[in-house]
Amino acid sequence: MSRRGGALLAGGVLAVTVLTGCGGGGGTAGQEAAPSSGPALGTVTTAPDGVQEVTLQTQDDYVFTPSTFTVAPGPVRLTVVNVAEQMTHNFRFTPDDGPAPIDPEIPLLTPGETRTVEFTATTPGEYGFECSFHTQLQQFGTMTVSG
Repeated sequence: MSRRGGALLAGGVLAVTVLTGCGGGGGTAGQEAAPSSGPALGTVTTAPDGVQEVTLQTQDDYVFTPSTFTVAPGPVRLTVVNVAEQMTHNFRFTPDDGPAPIDPEIPLLTPGETRTVEFTATTPGEYGFECSFHTQLQQFGTMTVSG
């Protein structure tokens, strides 16, 4: 192959690599599960202190993973992991969208950050949650409190 042909081929490979790295490929980058030291995302477990624990994650594609989970009435410890490389998110229960208010929220979650809130779910029903920065992009979810 000529030097020029090799340079064109190398340039084409580089261009494809760069474009793929920009996230246009629809792959699963940033959507890996939470650290393997715990249960799967969205799995509700009971800690030794009796508190229900669940972990969600958010990433650069404006979704919560998972977007739904179910707890029993009682104390809940909810952890949100932001695996995004660029996007800052927050987490709050959607105001006036549930049978009873749940006030604790995570006001700011920068890329790579993990934060936890604790609250008591008392009234059965569905409670919407959101990233209020990205509601226009449909970053919503639902916590169900079983009855």
